[in-house]
Amino acid sequence: MFKKILVANRGEIALRVMRTCRELDIEVVAVYSEADRTAPHVLFADEAYLIGPAPSTESYLKYEKILEIAQISQSEAIHPGYGFLSENTDFAKQVTDAGLVFIGPPAQAIKTMGDKTMARQSMLLTDVPVVPGTEEPIENIEDALHVAKGIGFPVLIKAAGGGGGKGMRIVDSADTFESAVGKAQRESQSAFGDGRVYIEKYLEEPHHIEFQILADTHGNIIHLNERECSIQRRYQKVIEESPSPFIDDGLRQKMGQAAVETARSCAYVGAGTVEFLVDKYKNFYFLEMNTRLQVEHPVTEMVTGIDLVAEQIRIAYGEVLSIQQEDVQVSGHAVECRIYAEDASNDFTPSTGEILMLQIPDGAGTRFDGAIRQGLEITPYYDPMLGKLICWATDREAALNRSERALREFYIGGIETTIQFCREVIKHPVFRVGPYDTHFYNQHKDELHAGLASLTDEVLLVAGGTLYRHRDQLKHASHSENSNKRTRSSWVTTQMGRQSS
Repeated sequence: MFKKILVANRGEIALRVMRTCRELDIEVVAVYSEADRTAPHVLFADEAYLIGPAPSTESYLKYEKILEIAQISQSEAIHPGYGFLSENTDFAKQVTDAGLVFIGPPAQAIKTMGDKTMARQSMLLTDVPVVPGTEEPIENIEDALHVAKGIGFPVLIKAAGGGGGKGMRIVDSADTFESAVGKAQRESQSAFGDGRVYIEKYLEEPHHIEFQILADTHGNIIHLNERECSIQRRYQKVIEESPSPFIDDGLRQKMGQAAVETARSCAYVGAGTVEFLVDKYKNFYFLEMNTRLQVEHPVTEMVTGIDLVAEQIRIAYGEVLSIQQEDVQVSGHAVECRIYAEDASNDFTPSTGEILMLQIPDGAGTRFDGAIRQGLEITPYYDPMLGKLICWATDREAALNRSERALREFYIGGIETTIQFCREVIKHPVFRVGPYDTHFYNQHKDELHAGLASLTDEVLLVAGGTLYRHRDQLKHASHSENSNKRTRSSWVTTQMGRQSS
């Protein structure tokens, strides 16, 4: 097994990977920006190296520097986590060219599946159904409009070189088609450095369902069943669960086989995710493949008992998959709530500042994957996700009840978060009954935000309990020579008063 691995990432995913490395008796090397000097992943690692200023373009995306540190530290492999360099074809190739192991798929697989139009073309050569649309990026607006009319409005304009809802526009009629294409192209260029966009049919009442796959270097590919990812805002996931309340066993088997076929079509190796859209009639269509570990991978781990990071590492080392398809057993139900530093009542605007108080829930079946602590400064330089709360129980109702209880106990003071928003979703009767589709947030937006206001008193009770437990620390802080620290207690009082108003 590897003796030392460099983790080319930060925050909760870096810490998540490092923990598994420790369990496998592998030393870990961290890289960090100037803004992350005292971040939890830096303090956890066996070795840590500064790679540059706070902006990711000058630090976490400087792969030449990361490769240099890998050589200096005598690391044998690099784990990219997700985001940043995890789906960068050039980085994956340069890692292997440097004689190191990239803990992820081959560069060619990343290239094939990273380009959405190329991925669609690849799927058309298989039996995997694809959403109707164009196989080439839009070049001529008149030709594109003709295609859109043939598919039938509404249609989606989507970025060819990226995802996450960026560079995406819903077009309801021919009148707004040209302007929507222009906006999508500009946003895609800004987000990905790639302004190419293509057309896809907009499905009614769609469910966003993804399948986790594992593939080794010996030709073995399995899937670990599905995750339901239809609770989204601005096309970005907020809550995920497994199993899906919408998928039946027959459809699960068909989609699982399609996921395996997708992975085989691009000679995939490692952990990956095949994403599908499923319409209200349970017709499913290939959406995209994420050639990396997903943010929501813990829900699969909770219901299968399989450590996906450990599997990634073993596969990268050349081992044969330790499990076969018939060995995959799903037990119980798991729900993941993404906790963002965002103000849900203000269109999910990112929130920055110091974490002044922190109460993380625990108890049976409760897991928090994060890299936060009291006193940590949340900066504007990186993704606002603070971590994920994952709850498991023997059935869906019990898992939802456990999630609601854990969210009630969760408190982060000093910044705005989506904790209470997640709780409102978990409590909502449509979500509780299931199934729901990707329109859930837009359809119930007013109810969810009205519910946020009604939770204020309970939030203050939790904050008061947390404040009581940390009274000695706050008292000490009030006598600090640092004027910002001296005002911490008064700031908390002001913040709580602002929440109640």
